[in-house]
Amino acid sequence: MKKSILAPIKYLASADFALRFKKWRQQTAASLPLGKYFMRRRYAPAAEYLDMETFGMHFSSPIGLAAGYDSNGTLIDTMDAMGFGFVEVGAITPREQHNHTHPTLYTLKNDRAIINCSDIDSDGVERVIENIKSRNSRIIVGCNIAKNSATAPEDAPRDYLRLFRPLYQYADYFTVNICLNSTDKPYLPCDREEVMAILQPLFEFRRGQNQYRPLLLKISPDLTNEQIDMMADIMIDTPLDGIVACGGSTGRHGLEHSTDIIHKLGRTPGAMYGAPLKERTLEVIRRIYDRAKGTYPIIGCGGITSTQDAIDMLEAGATLVQLSTEFIYGGGKSLRNIRIGLNEHLRQASLNATPEEQK
Repeated sequence: MKKSILAPIKYLASADFALRFKKWRQQTAASLPLGKYFMRRRYAPAAEYLDMETFGMHFSSPIGLAAGYDSNGTLIDTMDAMGFGFVEVGAITPREQHNHTHPTLYTLKNDRAIINCSDIDSDGVERVIENIKSRNSRIIVGCNIAKNSATAPEDAPRDYLRLFRPLYQYADYFTVNICLNSTDKPYLPCDREEVMAILQPLFEFRRGQNQYRPLLLKISPDLTNEQIDMMADIMIDTPLDGIVACGGSTGRHGLEHSTDIIHKLGRTPGAMYGAPLKERTLEVIRRIYDRAKGTYPIIGCGGITSTQDAIDMLEAGATLVQLSTEFIYGGGKSLRNIRIGLNEHLRQASLNATPEEQK
């Protein structure tokens, strides 16, 4: 009885609840015309040098929101008002699945990192479609798709196709998430045949559609260099349009100021996100960029906490970048600072460019 009474109190004091409350406040503010106006004024000042074209689409900014923050597409208009150039919704699963029974998110503020020890939290594809349909903004929306936790690995291709078909007319692009490693039963297909079994039905379905939706693959930073080369080769050899590098890591490398929390968690499974992933993310981006000779777009995700981090990702070969953990900590203020800094960097680069580079 005592345990059942304490459980709700423990949840209310958790990082999980704090993040949910933060999202609710953001969504509520953006739902009001005056709130949306002040949100744009405060967090999204004009940044004319951020506009760009890639994947055959126009992006108002190369800075997007990574999957995981807006799991079900309820914050699309909110994120547009705050100044993101695109939003990746998800991860989306075919069927609804939740885990609100105990805290699963651990913040490591001194290392600007988090650890997530939960399955994907999803309302299911039907609810997500309704949320996307009800948006008012024209911001680019990507759909990050994944299998249900209860789905056996051999049946995973069926889950991805069950998502791809109904979402196709509502998404601007898709990310096939094969970095599902936040629980003690990770799903990380890293064999070419296993990956192709997922992708091939999606390619075949897309060929029969009137509209073309770019298809990307989200990979783990824990892959070996040889496995990363294989993922890049799949991109080169197939109709895959790009790679998102990277998802979370099951390692705990780079955590210098969170000893007490890590000791307390012990061997608790979970994926780490945030600043400690930056160097590995840069390595992966450079490797894919070099392997593909810079001919495919890469979305850099993992470890961006500042303007310089975003610049480093772009200079390593990324076309777009995504924020996740830094946005959890810094919210609109962090996004605003990175937007302003990157816009100034691109402005200076434009001024210093030769006539040939300007063409």
